Amino acid sequence: MRRRDAQTLAGELVVQAERSAPRAVRHWVMRTIADAGVGGASNQVVELLTAELVSNAVVHGPEAGDVRVEVRIDGATVRVGVRDTGGGTPTVGHPEPTAASGRGLALVEALSSDWGIQTHADGKTVWFEVRTDDD
Repeated sequence: MRRRDAQTLAGELVVQAERSAPRAVRHWVMRTIADAGVGGASNQVVELLTAELVSNAVVHGPEAGDVRVEVRIDGATVRVGVRDTGGGTPTVGHPEPTAASGRGLALVEALSSDWGIQTHADGKTVWFEVRTDDD
């Protein structure tokens, strides 16, 4: 799917780290990038990876903390960053096939065009990029 224009678009949403956060953020990101003309498989990949990162922030971050989600569309690249105030460094897991969880960052690694972790004095941001011209 091609974008309607080549303008840069950026947005931010802050939610409480609670069970409903991944769903709320997923819908917001979907609408944001669809409004910018990103659709098809790229939209679905961004939706899935965003939900995985927000879920990780909710599960592994502080219980009463905020989760900050930033979306940036620049040309053919969508970048999403999910920031929480939790400690630790996320790692790609390789769980057993029957494990109920632990595949989130493996999905990010497999489906994004790039991803990484930026540490801050008060937490971390896990981000990914998806190229939208690959559809």
